[in-house]
Amino acid sequence: MQHEITRKHDLLRPNGTLSEAGYARSLLLDYDRSAIKANKFRIKEWDYYLIANREFAVALTIADNSYMGLDSISFIDFRKPWQHTKSPMRLFPMGHTHMPETSETGYTESFCKNHFLSFRKEKDRRFLKFHMDHFYDHKTLDGEITLEDHGGDSMVIATPFVEDPLAFYYNQKINCMAAKGYVNLGDQSYIFRPEESFGVLDWGRGVWTYKNTWYWGSSSGLLDGVPFGFNIGCGFGDDSEATENMLFYGHKAHKLSRVTFNIPTLNGVDNYLEPWFFTSDDDRFKMIFHPIIDRAAKTNLGILCSDQHQVFGLYTGRVVLDDGTVLTIKDFLGFAEKVFNKW
Repeated sequence: MQHEITRKHDLLRPNGTLSEAGYARSLLLDYDRSAIKANKFRIKEWDYYLIANREFAVALTIADNSYMGLDSISFIDFRKPWQHTKSPMRLFPMGHTHMPETSETGYTESFCKNHFLSFRKEKDRRFLKFHMDHFYDHKTLDGEITLEDHGGDSMVIATPFVEDPLAFYYNQKINCMAAKGYVNLGDQSYIFRPEESFGVLDWGRGVWTYKNTWYWGSSSGLLDGVPFGFNIGCGFGDDSEATENMLFYGHKAHKLSRVTFNIPTLNGVDNYLEPWFFTSDDDRFKMIFHPIIDRAAKTNLGILCSDQHQVFGLYTGRVVLDDGTVLTIKDFLGFAEKVFNKW
């Protein structure tokens, strides 16, 4: 079952439960942090941008997770391949980051002693600025990137959790935003050109349960000159009303059913750098994914634990649009990830 949300209303009922579970093509449900009835320490709000081309990428995160804030910058060079991530934490922001309640307007900003990140939405553009001292090998990283907000369809999902009626996951993914700008790492400049560079926004607000695992994959680019991308995911919350699987072609959404992430294993352990296989129960998404680099991070502090594998690579296969049109995909840059958290 794929239930589509088609009218605008509040995300939460007066008692704090999710008013309507399902998917939408735009941010129809109105998020209001003050309407949350769950423990305030469980609220999680984040903006994540990934900007990439075939040679390099930068990922930017500002998160207010109530008892822990996170400002993160990752830089990935696919040619070497090489990556580095630096993620300073802030203690007990408790909403004082003032994350916007919509992705459509406003500022998401974090300014600290040795770094800053700033995300601004103005009309049909998103302006990203960032700086971090001593990012890698005593080198400073900074950059400015402009994304074209095309105004087309996006993936929006409102998902409850069976184990906690006050928990929810409200998420928007905007694919295929043409990117223009630069990243400087020390004296080396990396240029993003809009004809070959694209950004994706992962905008999320919610109340999560303590222990969870999710799978997420995404890709954005041009297919024979037409903007094409996809968002796939599973494993997080109760998705019986709708999944977050969606194709984008010419900025129009095409809804998929369930997609299975088939990660290879070796001696019972996930082998992330071997080819992955993806299939869907509606036979509209079939891909083989050839990894380039695993951006892995693991933290274990007892009650707080995170094991993350964001793997970048190339997708090859075929997809089927809503009208039955078959598109052939070859060596399309994207990523697929598996993340386990206790927090």
